[in-house]
Amino acid sequence: MPHTLFAVPILWGALFTAPASADPFYDAALCKPPYTTDSATALYEAAEKLAKPDTSMLGAYVYRLPRALGQDGFASSEVIFAGTAVGVLIEGARADTLAERYGLTKERSTLLGTATKGYSRALPQEQQPQPDLGIVSIVARESPSLPGKTLLACELVLKADQEALDRYEKSRTP
Repeated sequence: MPHTLFAVPILWGALFTAPASADPFYDAALCKPPYTTDSATALYEAAEKLAKPDTSMLGAYVYRLPRALGQDGFASSEVIFAGTAVGVLIEGARADTLAERYGLTKERSTLLGTATKGYSRALPQEQQPQPDLGIVSIVARESPSLPGKTLLACELVLKADQEALDRYEKSRTP
């Protein structure tokens, strides 16, 4: 899982001062705080204390929380860690509603066909933790691999990965 690079004592304290609170997971999906390997590590370690992961989704750890969480009318009971993303699995096909609520715009890529519907919004430049490395965004995606759920996540897309995806998408355009 992610390796620690930065100290995030405030997040760490928030995870453990309120017993069995899952709110920091939803906040993290909304990039509060913006994704860093340290914040993701703190959340991962907290999730490990709450549940055992389901690793049946290739490249992702899904933790079913003992209590549901959510806000703004969205509910979840699962936290997901996948690559450089941390998020929650929202109940239902809610990408359109999440996009409207959180000001996300339609993604131009289907991520190599894995997403049937996707929206994102990059954080403002002043909130990007490491702009030289990549861009942190809030994303909402529906996919056949997540039936009846919508991914809401804070995601770091490395510059090299974005360039490769852009080249692939361009090669498919006639």
